[in-house]
Amino acid sequence: MAQPHATTLLNTVAIRTDFAPAIRVAAVVFMTVLTAAAAQISIPLPFTPVPLTLQPMIVLLGGAALGSRLGFASQVLYLAAGLSGLAVFATSPVLPQGLLRLLGPTGGFLMAYPFAAFAAGWLSERGFDRRYVTSVIAMTAGLSIIFACGVAWLAWFAAPAPAGLSNALRLGFYPFVLVDVCKLLIAAAVLPSIWKVTRADR
Repeated sequence: MAQPHATTLLNTVAIRTDFAPAIRVAAVVFMTVLTAAAAQISIPLPFTPVPLTLQPMIVLLGGAALGSRLGFASQVLYLAAGLSGLAVFATSPVLPQGLLRLLGPTGGFLMAYPFAAFAAGWLSERGFDRRYVTSVIAMTAGLSIIFACGVAWLAWFAAPAPAGLSNALRLGFYPFVLVDVCKLLIAAAVLPSIWKVTRADR
């Protein structure tokens, strides 16, 4: 059962040391780097400009572990790194790095990351990361935000031309939903397992 106002895994670890602020900053930076690394493990699909990556699961795990505000901050930092021109977005033969990536067909997915991390973190702060079933719920909430924003952007706002809703679903939802749900079901077991190993929830 979810515990109201439970602490996050990061806070539980941080408060046991004399370096809690430094640990929190390091955790945010680490999650930013991990998100960028996950972007490099991507599979381009010939029928859509949206690649298959590990990023959504990293975003959700990071949000759940860090909590709502720090999870949000880690993904804002990731997007800022991308906007600055660093090659942190998934490699693509047709989509550029930098600002144009956010304006293009995958921009909605990327811009949803901070909000997805916030949602997963907010639920984890209420104990949803302690049990497998509630961890699945927390991550499903975050993944739903990613898909909703990604498909909406692709349908109505993406440059150079919006795809329309039916095409956006065909390009950005149907090819990915089953794979991402499978990854989510695996990833949802990570934090409950860590809580059990550390006995931090007792």
